[in-house]
Amino acid sequence: MNYVRQLDKTREEKPLLFSYRRCPYAMRARMAIHTSQIKCELREVLLRNKPKEMISISPKGTVPVLLLDDGTMIDESIDIMKWSFSLNDPLLILKEYQEKKNEMDRLIQLFDSSFKNYLDRYKYSNRYENEDPIGNRDLAIQILDKIEGQFNNHNLLYGDRFSFVDMAILPFVRQFRIADTDWFDNDMALPKIQQWLNKFLNSNLYLAVMNKYKVWENNAPVVYFPK
Repeated sequence: MNYVRQLDKTREEKPLLFSYRRCPYAMRARMAIHTSQIKCELREVLLRNKPKEMISISPKGTVPVLLLDDGTMIDESIDIMKWSFSLNDPLLILKEYQEKKNEMDRLIQLFDSSFKNYLDRYKYSNRYENEDPIGNRDLAIQILDKIEGQFNNHNLLYGDRFSFVDMAILPFVRQFRIADTDWFDNDMALPKIQQWLNKFLNSNLYLAVMNKYKVWENNAPVVYFPK
């Protein structure tokens, strides 16, 4: 979908990215944008107080939302990842994804649907009636157990560098850990999943995409990402 973007001739125009730091969907979009080094104008938002400027571009009101200079809008995180790597793919992440598309898409869909469903009912159980948080945790564990054996002798799903799938699903595993960090770190019997997430949480990529920014307001100084 296309929108007319009012360009400010006094500053350098870049793609406009609405994001929320902790949202796993926005996180994976930022990971791809950072890796591809496609500079964007970043607007950090609060989901409980969504700016009308974002809603006017993408009425569904979720992040991330990317608006290009030609008015093209992209509001699906996986599509933003593909867009960024289509412009610059120094690690050949999109090439590998295209070669293993069916396999990777199945794994991403599993996390975007079933795992996310169980995660929400575990981490935010007070929002749902008649839901057993531990039961939902156990169902999520069954999904994690399926990929425990995929690592072989590597710390990442497809070798020794971040793949498209690692970027797409690690933010959700991070959310899963946050629900009960002590249990995840000490009692969850999936050591390779634990090592996988730990490698991510200690990576330069994670530190770069989780930098804190002030919530965007009209007339605020422009923030570019990546720096």
